[in-house]
This record gives sequence, C-alpha cells and structure tokens, in this order.
Amino acid sequence: MKYPILSSSLLLLSLPLIAAPNASDDVSADQQLDTLVVTGRALSHYKEDSASIGTRTDTDIDRTAQSVQVLTDTLIEDQAAHQVTDLYRSISGVSQDNVSTVTFRGFHQDEQLYDGMRGNPYKDFFTVPQLVNVQQVQAIKGPAGALYGAGEPGGVINYVSKKPTYEPEHFIKLGAGNKDYTSAQLSSSGPVNKDASQRYRVSLYQDKSDSYRNNVDQDNQNIDLGYAWDINDDATLTVQYTNIEQTLHGARLRGIPTDDDGNFLANDSWNANEPDDQQALDAETFQAKLEQYLNETVSWDLGVRYFKGEEAQNYHESLGLTDTDSDGINDAVRRQYRDQLRSNEGVSISSNLVFDLNDHTLLVGTDYTRNTYDYLYYRSNDAETLSLANPIYNADVSSYNLSLNQNNQTLSQQLGLLVQDQWVVTNRLDLVAGVRLNHFEEDFTDHRNNANNATYSDQGVDTRVGATYQWSDNIKPYTSFSTGYQPQSASDQQASVGGPFDPEQSQQLEAGVRTYWLDNSLNVNVAVYHIERENVLQEDPNDSDMKIALGKVRSQGAEIDVLADITDRWVANLSYAYNDTVIKEANADDGIQFAAGDSRRFSNSPLHQLGLWTRYDLPSLSSSVSVGAEYVSEQYNRDHQKVKPYTVYDATWQTQINAWTLQATIKNLTDEVYATSGFNRNIGSNLGERRRLYLSAQYDF
Repeated sequence: MKYPILSSSLLLLSLPLIAAPNASDDVSADQQLDTLVVTGRALSHYKEDSASIGTRTDTDIDRTAQSVQVLTDTLIEDQAAHQVTDLYRSISGVSQDNVSTVTFRGFHQDEQLYDGMRGNPYKDFFTVPQLVNVQQVQAIKGPAGALYGAGEPGGVINYVSKKPTYEPEHFIKLGAGNKDYTSAQLSSSGPVNKDASQRYRVSLYQDKSDSYRNNVDQDNQNIDLGYAWDINDDATLTVQYTNIEQTLHGARLRGIPTDDDGNFLANDSWNANEPDDQQALDAETFQAKLEQYLNETVSWDLGVRYFKGEEAQNYHESLGLTDTDSDGINDAVRRQYRDQLRSNEGVSISSNLVFDLNDHTLLVGTDYTRNTYDYLYYRSNDAETLSLANPIYNADVSSYNLSLNQNNQTLSQQLGLLVQDQWVVTNRLDLVAGVRLNHFEEDFTDHRNNANNATYSDQGVDTRVGATYQWSDNIKPYTSFSTGYQPQSASDQQASVGGPFDPEQSQQLEAGVRTYWLDNSLNVNVAVYHIERENVLQEDPNDSDMKIALGKVRSQGAEIDVLADITDRWVANLSYAYNDTVIKEANADDGIQFAAGDSRRFSNSPLHQLGLWTRYDLPSLSSSVSVGAEYVSEQYNRDHQKVKPYTVYDATWQTQINAWTLQATIKNLTDEVYATSGFNRNIGSNLGERRRLYLSAQYDF
C-alpha cells in the first residue's frame, strides 16, 4: 500500500483499549473524573489560545498572521517524549534531518530559541536537546527574521522553560526500560514566603541507556535551578541556571551505508565507531528576565542569557565503500579517525518595549548576541577498514599518526532593531507589519595560517506584513508575506573552503485558515505556502572540507493540523504536511548536473508526512490509553540516494493511584528497521530507534 498510515490510523482509532489496575478504593469516582477527564480535553489541554512566538507579544494565535504551533506539557507527558525528536510527528512540516537538526518546510534548521532568546548550549547538530525542563515547545513556520534575526526560512523552534510555581509542586520520578535504560528525577517548586512573591524551583535529573547499535550507550545529567521574585505588583524578576552533561559512547553516531534504492548494506546494529569512541558535552546556561508594566499602556522586558559549552569528540568517520577481496562487491568501509574539541561561549540580550495604544500594539525591540566558537580538529587516515558483514572492533588509536586539520576561532556578533505594529482595524480585521534592521560582524582567526584570517561585516533587512480576518466565530483566515536574510560566515568566505559566497536570501508567501466546528470540539487549521531561498550552502558531496552554494531552492506545500474531542473521553491530534522542496537553479561549480528547466529534490525533504496521537480516558479506573503513529514518505540524501518511507507506531498506558502516576510506553511497536533521514553516500542513512519500552513511576508529595 502506498500510504499505509492512512488506513492504519483508522485501525488505531478503533483499537480496544485495555484498562489499568484498579485505583485505590478511597478515591471517589467524581474525584477521579476531575483528575483525568476534562470536557473538551484536546482544545483545553492540547491547544494554547495565545503565544508570543509569532509576534514577541502575548497574542491570540487566531490573530497571528503566520502558522504557529504550540505543544503543551500535557501532550509532551502523554507522548513520554524524552527529547525533541520524539515530538516531530506533532509539528506539521517538521521531520528529522541529521541527529538533532530538523527539516522545517523542506529546509535544514539547527538554530533554536530558548524563552525567545538565542543561546543554544547544544552547539551544531551533534547533541540532542532534552525535554526534562521544558514546559512548551513552540514553532513558527516560515521566515522569522523580522522577529528574531538571521535564520533558516523554514521556521524556528522555541523552548519555553519550566519556571518557579506559585503553588507547591514536588515529585520524585523513577524510570526503567529495555536496553538497560534507567532514569531518576527529583523536582521541587513553590513559594518561599507566605504571599508567594518569592518562588523557587530545583530539578535534578539523570538517565542512562544502551542501544541496539554496536558500542553505543548514553548518559545524561541535568541540574536546573530557578528563582522568581515579584518585586511589586508590576514587576517580576526570574533567574535560572542549568547545567548539562551528556556523554554518548560510540558517537558521533552516524548512519549505515545504503545502495541507491535505500537498502542497508549492513545489519542495523553496525556502527563505524569503536567502543572507546565518544562524544561528551559539558554545558551551562544562566538566564535572567525582568518584566515590568510601566503604566497602563506601556510594558517593558529585558532578558539576558549566558551560555557556555565544551564538546569533545573522538570518533571514526566513514569515508566510503571499498572492495577488499576484489570480487566486484563492496564489502567494507574506509574510515578516518577524528579528534575534535569545540568550545562555545556567548551572551544574548533581548529587550521589548510595548505600547498598547487603543487599536495599535506597537513593539520596539532590540537584541544582541555575541558568540565565541573555538574549533580544534586533528585527524588520521591510519584507521583500518571495517567489514560490513563481520565488523571487528580492535582499533589501536594510540598508533594513529594524527595531523592538525583545523585550529581556529570565530567571534560573531549580531545586533538587531525591530519595529512592529499590530493594528486592530475592525473587530474582525487585524493587520501586522514589521521591519528589522540587522548588523552582523564576524572575525575568523586561523591559528595555523594567519593568511586565512578574515573580518566580515554585513547589514540586512527583514520584513513581514500580514492580516487575519474573523469571517465568523468558526472561520478565521489569514495571510502573510515575510522575508529572510542571512550572511555567510567568515569561515565559509575563505577560498580554502570554496568561498566567497553571496548571502542567503529568502521570501515566503503564506495563506491559511483556522476553523472550529461541532460546538468547538473540532479545530482544523490549514496553511499553504511558497518559499524561495537563494545561495544555500551545503557540504560538497565530493569533499567534506569544502562547501558549495545551491543557486535557488524552492519549497511549497500545504499543512493540515487537527485537534478533536471525539467524545468527552476520547481525543485526537493529527498533523499532515505535503512539501515539495526542489533545487530549481544550480550554480555552475556546485557539482550538480541537470538540464535547464529540470529540478532535483532537496535532501531530507519528504513529500508527505502524517502524525497521529489519540488518547482515551477511563475515569472509573483512573487510567488512560494512548496510541500514536508517524508516516514519512520517500526522501533523498545529499547524493540523491533514496531514503525509504517508514511508518512507526507507539502506545502509552497511564494510571493514577493516590499520589502515584504510573506510565508504560512502547515506542516502535512493530520493531521496524527504518531510516529517519540520509546524509550522503559515504555516511549512509540515519537509523530510527528499534522497539523501546519505557516504564515510569512518579510520586507527588
């Protein structure tokens, strides 16, 4: 069947739901109903009515002239999502790219926002953000440069962190699962004084796990501290500190080589890394935000975020297939050993001055980010080949002859000033217009060769105009036009990597409609868009040390998001995306050959995606059962090899017994072997998780 999830989803919705053990007899049925069942659960627990991600002000999503999605803490808990990759099914137009990067409306994205500010402690795409201290995951689709500055045109994800609470919230949560998975978390939050004007939060978390891949295990540790102070009735100061330690053995975890049709050339447990290969991240962030009402019409906020991370990588990289016995069949992979140290430190400052002037909400905002990135890279070509059929891991790294490949520092600064007007023209029509001026500076220092040192500066303008219209209480269309501008980095301007390159430029035209039906128990959002992006840089498929610029990439498609209260106990969340992203124009020297007028699909941009999550509550048993599914259609890697389509199913059971919450989650129910995305011919395709069982027990006190 071409789209197996389309029929399988109906089957999932009709599955018999098995109850959990009985709850304690001293809890009445009414109390259980209040705890677990709320009429209109999807629209009250899975849907947020307002968000700041689309305007930098607290704005009704129905009055936001761009596609915005918010994944609530309830949805995150229901899906037992450990990291952001677990949630892609619920964000239409988002799929997995490589490791932690995403494909957003067809474009690769590795930049994230934290409480609306830059400052990603997970540098590049090598480590994956964890969700243990995340309250919401927000996404704005399309170019967001008019709001947040330079970035990819597909969209951006914003993580809203958990803050100190006015009411006491204390729990201990323990987890276990197959592949030696264990986890533990202690969280305590609440008021410090009687009037709760001062509040605190403490969270300690750790997990460990093995893998079905050879030589792979991981260890995550997270400390999160917070303090909030209501200085007076009009001003609040919130400060937070987070310490992150993540160790991944057998990493940087890459894919498995495939043939041109996407068939794996080795067992799914195969890994190019040796047992002692590892990737270790040690990072911390400090964040402070002051929010204040100056008077009835003027408010102001100031946020500061400091971030620092050091990532050490020692790993074997696949360099391509080889035929070791000269029988005409590639049976092994050539490897290179890499020893890398990446240090990332910076500060981000953001401020917004908001004037609420009757029918106009005027925002004047500014932000500044300074980032120092040091990169030390040694490598050796002495690593032995590794068999695809019978890998033997016995590399002696101490015998390798390492040579210095890179030793450089990049100091980048970005300053932005934006002005935005949200105009309530009538009680039905809203208009928004915004313009942002950007200034970029970057200094690149090559400690190996001063001749490569470079200083680069640039200025750019991002704009956005849009409108929303309340046709009726049930139908609310919108439209917008937005642009994006992103200079290439100073390091990419060097002739030694293929530069210089022109800056990236993009633009999007989007139209959509938000609708509510059946007494607001059914919410259907539809969006269509057209994006053009020029001068996209990618790694040269023929030389990983070089970059190439694609002349023009065009993305267009449609997205449908559905939230439904099927009954008072049964809810569903469905997201579908059709995306057609192709290389329309290729530069003469980028190594891509196709005839004029033809095009080629952009890497890791599936044509179809469908995600489903549905939950049924059993209040008499204080229990619920959820099932989910995800379908991703055929993709292509950077060398235009196929990545096969896949469908995976998950299931969760949850019950409450007094102060205990017990949960069991099975991911990849049918134990599918599949690839989430592809890299290139040398690296192969990235594997999805095999069947995983996660058990948790949370005690609230």
